[in-house]
Amino acid sequence: MAKAVEVDGVSKAFRLYSERNDSLKAALLKGRRSRYDKFTALEDVSFEVPAGSTFGIAGSNGSGKSTLLKCIARILVPDAGTIRTWGSVASLLELGSGFHPELTGRENVYLNASIMRVPRRDVDARLPAILDFAGIGDFIDQPVKTYSSGMYVRLGFSVAAHMDPDILLVDEVVAVGDAEFQDKCLEKFAEYRRLGRTVIVASHSLGMVEGMCDEICLLDHGRIVEDREISHDVFSFPQAMTADEHGGPKSPNITGLDILDRHGFAVSEVRTGDPVTLRLHYAVEVPLERAVLALELRTPAGVCALSQHSRDAGVVPELLEGRGSVDLVIPSLALQAGLYEVRAAVLDDRLATMHAARSFDFCLRVENDSLSERQGLAVLGGRWSNPMHDEAVVRHGEGTSGGNGSEARA
Repeated sequence: MAKAVEVDGVSKAFRLYSERNDSLKAALLKGRRSRYDKFTALEDVSFEVPAGSTFGIAGSNGSGKSTLLKCIARILVPDAGTIRTWGSVASLLELGSGFHPELTGRENVYLNASIMRVPRRDVDARLPAILDFAGIGDFIDQPVKTYSSGMYVRLGFSVAAHMDPDILLVDEVVAVGDAEFQDKCLEKFAEYRRLGRTVIVASHSLGMVEGMCDEICLLDHGRIVEDREISHDVFSFPQAMTADEHGGPKSPNITGLDILDRHGFAVSEVRTGDPVTLRLHYAVEVPLERAVLALELRTPAGVCALSQHSRDAGVVPELLEGRGSVDLVIPSLALQAGLYEVRAAVLDDRLATMHAARSFDFCLRVENDSLSERQGLAVLGGRWSNPMHDEAVVRHGEGTSGGNGSEARA
């Protein structure tokens, strides 16, 4: 597989000054050098990022994530080791990185594009999409020094994402944006994956990078403590494929997914509480005996919101062959607003062998206008009440010591 990025034995250290001579005069008067400690941000870091993959760098604050991304972006030069990239690179690593505070947002779009060596005529063609994605309205013609941090992020990400780089580097500054903007970013990541582009994202949230990346490396104090591929199998079952009588593997294909509303129309957006049908399409060249189909919904952070097998409902066809579809009908989708990834699989009836699996990146959007339940994963319809308004009777002393049996009525 072709490589997009190769990091080989990279180390980077910084000086932390406890006492510093800020001028030649200070150095002559004190008669000694500045005092500093050495801080190693990265130590012998090596990994490869395949072209067209989404690669995650996870770790706590101070683990070296941002330093590593800056080295890949050539903002910093490693003290040791080498970094090679194949293709154009765009990065969103800090709030307003590459922006000139005195220039307007529109002027900064063209400035950033020129830094990325994108011709002006190409920027002219992409400008409407950039402005629509950023969503900052008339502020685009105001100096960026007047922008809020959220506006910086939206415009910076929009510029970087719409320059069509081969490699996009994103630090967790995206988390500064609101929920709607984060959904846009996830949709853009999904689009990049479909187009075969490479994305490297750094975050302190291990769950988030596991949910959206093909491979992750976990950093701790500048060293890689874990490097692994992420299994996007629906239920993490073994993938040992069964063989047919000719020795070749059976190869059913999950050919598509339809999301249907209450009227049977295909949609990509539903509201909390709406009935939804997930229609899974398949094609089987070599017939499968007693195959089970499975569907799963996951949040961008990788949290499983729904997981069901057709076996749970007793739907296990004796023979699965040809082309067909199967429906999972959800009478009321009680999920919070957000984007959801749909994963599908074909398994055997013991759920021990996975014949096929496919992920549909963030294809389902749920909207919810309720103000009473805005957090969590599910909308359970809880209601608050005040028993004092129901003229509840509180009996003091019943079942307690020292009571006098008196009653208090609200």
